[in-house]
Amino acid sequence: MSQSSASQKYSAVSGIQHEEALLFEHAHEAAESINLPGVNRDVPASLQSFARQTPANIPGLSEPETVRHFVRLSQWNHGIETGFYPLGSCTMKYNPRVNEQVVRLPGLAHIHPDQPEDSVQGALALLHELQQWLGEISGLPHVTLQPAAGAHGELVGLMIIRACLDARGDTHRKKVLVPDSAHGTNPASAALCGMHTVELKSGPDGRIDLEALKQHLDGDTAALMMTNPNTAGAFESDVREICDLVHAAGGLVYGDGANLNALVGVARPGDMGIDCLHINVHKTFSTPHGGGGPGAGPVAVNDTLAPFLPVPRIIKNGDIYQLQHSHDASIGPVLGTPGQIGVLLRANAYIAAFGRNHLHKIAEDAVLNANYVLHRLKGAYDVPFEGHCKHECLLTDTIQNRHGVKTLDIAKRLIDLGFHPMTVYFPLIVHGAMLIEPTETESRETLDAFCDAMLEIAAQCEAGDTQALHDAPVRPIRRRLDETQAARNPVLVWAD
Repeated sequence: MSQSSASQKYSAVSGIQHEEALLFEHAHEAAESINLPGVNRDVPASLQSFARQTPANIPGLSEPETVRHFVRLSQWNHGIETGFYPLGSCTMKYNPRVNEQVVRLPGLAHIHPDQPEDSVQGALALLHELQQWLGEISGLPHVTLQPAAGAHGELVGLMIIRACLDARGDTHRKKVLVPDSAHGTNPASAALCGMHTVELKSGPDGRIDLEALKQHLDGDTAALMMTNPNTAGAFESDVREICDLVHAAGGLVYGDGANLNALVGVARPGDMGIDCLHINVHKTFSTPHGGGGPGAGPVAVNDTLAPFLPVPRIIKNGDIYQLQHSHDASIGPVLGTPGQIGVLLRANAYIAAFGRNHLHKIAEDAVLNANYVLHRLKGAYDVPFEGHCKHECLLTDTIQNRHGVKTLDIAKRLIDLGFHPMTVYFPLIVHGAMLIEPTETESRETLDAFCDAMLEIAAQCEAGDTQALHDAPVRPIRRRLDETQAARNPVLVWAD
């Protein structure tokens, strides 16, 4: 190997930015470094026919080379530990590491869901306590911890509503009203419950249009699905009237709790008239978000819907905590365990740390930070809806579009300036949308640095220096990808 090629290869391995570093794979022939047991060692005879007929093509790497490979890959990723993560409607906030220590305590981490109840009283006590806290925070006193994610909680919430309607003889009610600013899973959840959706157009202020709502309310209405604050970062100020209208028509109101981070400790959805709410504990109550790991989406309901909650239910009988496995009106189990315990225990630790007297600071600081960003960027970027926002602010690329620059260009240029982009092109009701959620955990210095980067991009557009934006990003390992082709023709398997 020449000096030049040797230098290039080392650059690729060490993570230095170089064309060779774009290669994901790293291997050489050294079969003696891999020693796998024979197939006959652990595989039952009945499964022997499934054994490979040829050896697996496993890279022959030493331990140091393997470690360096995976560490290098991890260094190419962006994470909340390495930088600001302003994804709107996702609440990608920093979570205290003390909560990670809590879930790793042996008495919690090493238990099994099928252990006898008397051997897991501590865990059941903590889960029961979380139920009570989530009920109090939401204003909906009856809680199930079973749903394994936000979308699962949304589905379970509609299953509960469907069961309630059927129990009272309203089997014909199958229409679910969904605002056009809603999360995409809302129509899917309704369809899985045998219902169909009708889209509600937003008004000029980005909120639910009351007149449009009234036109669609009738005897077939099963429910309204409402996110509040909505996906435009606006608070549905008519929420009480909206709920009253739906109830008067015989329907129920489902609350998408994705944006509870804007309300926690300050306002309660149950007090607004919401009947059922799923709570994304990974967004509001300290669980790492994303990465394909376990999640949790507890569902809180009012007295009317309480009989239909899933089983088993965690109850307290005197001083003993138990799992109640049957209830006549229940929709039945929706998960194989009482809940994703690691995720839920993080939430318990997070709420306990803030306590009743300080929980409101989460929402207040999140709203303050979002409005600070909005104030600094307003003027340089178009703001589609006037007034204060809640936990996230919404901008568009209207001004930059005059110079041929689009939202995607702005997002890609942010990467070169050291920031993870905001959510782009969502909500769909706004053309060229840029949705920014700073959360409560970011300092003013971080927000100023982000805003300065956004203003620098706006200034580049005004100066006509747009080629750098079209070429961006140029600094990361991967340059700009053809995202349309990646979505339509994904390569899902590795072929050597």
